[in-house]
Amino acid sequence: MKQQEKSAKSTAMKHAFINSFFALVFSLLLGMVLIAASGYSPWESYKAIFGVSLGTVKGFALSLSQATPIMFTGLSFALAYRVRMINTGAEGQLYAGAMAAALVGAYITNLPAPIHVPLALLAAFAAGGLVALLVAMAKVKFGANEIIMTLMLNEIIQLFTSYLANGPLKPAGSGVGQTERIADSAKLAKLIPQTQLTVAIFVVILVAILLQFMLDRTVFGYEVQVTGLNLKAAQVAGISVPRTYLITFALSGAVAGLGGAAMVLGVNYRFIEGFSSGYGFAGISVAALAAYSPVGVILSAFLIGILKAGTITLNRTTSIPVEFVDVIQVLVIIFVAAPALIQAILKIFKKFSNKKQEKKEAYGGDS
Repeated sequence: MKQQEKSAKSTAMKHAFINSFFALVFSLLLGMVLIAASGYSPWESYKAIFGVSLGTVKGFALSLSQATPIMFTGLSFALAYRVRMINTGAEGQLYAGAMAAALVGAYITNLPAPIHVPLALLAAFAAGGLVALLVAMAKVKFGANEIIMTLMLNEIIQLFTSYLANGPLKPAGSGVGQTERIADSAKLAKLIPQTQLTVAIFVVILVAILLQFMLDRTVFGYEVQVTGLNLKAAQVAGISVPRTYLITFALSGAVAGLGGAAMVLGVNYRFIEGFSSGYGFAGISVAALAAYSPVGVILSAFLIGILKAGTITLNRTTSIPVEFVDVIQVLVIIFVAAPALIQAILKIFKKFSNKKQEKKEAYGGDS
C-alpha cells in the first residue's frame, strides 16, 4: 500500500514539475510577444535581464539577494498548501517578523553576535508564527476562512507597524517611518562585499531542506501529506486534523517571519515602513512554480530573483518598462493555475507537428 502511495505521489510530482516547466517556457515566450508588440526588442530585453543577472559576480549576488525574502515566503505558502490551506498572509507575517527582529536588534544590546543574531531570528520566527496561529485557531474553532482572515491581517499588521515606525519607535529627526538602527552584533554577515547577499541565503536553504525532510521522512510529515490529499482518510487513520492544521499553519507563518528578519538584519538594518515590494504575494507564484516542493521553491525563487535583478538593469540601461517583468510573473501564475491550458497548447503543437510530418512524408512518397 505504501509503495502504491509513493508511486502515485511520484507520478503526481512528475506531472506537476512538467506543467511548471512548460508554464515557465510559455510565460517567457508570451512575454517576448508582448514586448515585441509594444515596440521593444525581446532579445535586448532578455539579454539585459539575464546577461547582467547571471553574467557578473555582483549581478549573481543581486539575483540571490532579491530572491532570498521570496524564498522564505514561497516556503511559507508551499507548506500551508500541503494541508490545502491558503496562506495569503505571508506579507503580514513578513512585516511582523521584521518588526520583531528590529526590536530585538535595536533595543536588546550588549550581546555577542552568536547570541544576538539567533535571538533576533527567533523573535521573527515567533512573531510570524503567532500571527498565523491566530488564523489557524479561528479556522479550527469557528470555521473561519483563512484567505479572508490573512488578507485582513495583512492590512492590520502593515498599518500597526507603520504606526510604530512613525510614532513611538521613530528616531528623532528622521524624515521617514523607521525604527532605530540595529546593533552591529545583530547584523547578518555579508558573503560578498558591497552587495546585499548575506548568510540569510544559507538560512533559507537550510529551512527548505529541513521542511523537505520533515514532509518526506517524519511521522508528522506523513500526517500533513495525508491531511492534504484526503481529509476523510486522515480522520479515519486517527490523525488529529485540527492539530495538523495548527502546527502546519503556524510553521508557515514562522517561516515568512524569518523573511522579514532577513531584510532587517541583512539589508536595511532597521524596520522601514513599506520595505516589502510584495514579497509575500510573490511567494505564491514561486510556490506554484515549484509544485509546492520546498527544495523546488529555492530554484523557482532564484528565477524570480533573476527577473527582479533584471528590472534594475532594465531601469538603468534601457527604456523598456520594468512592468514587463511583473507581467511575466503573473503569466507564470496563470499557466501554473491552469494545467489544462498547458495541455491544450501542447496538443495544438503536437497536432501541428504531426501534420507537418505527414506533409513531409507525403512529398517524400511522391518523389
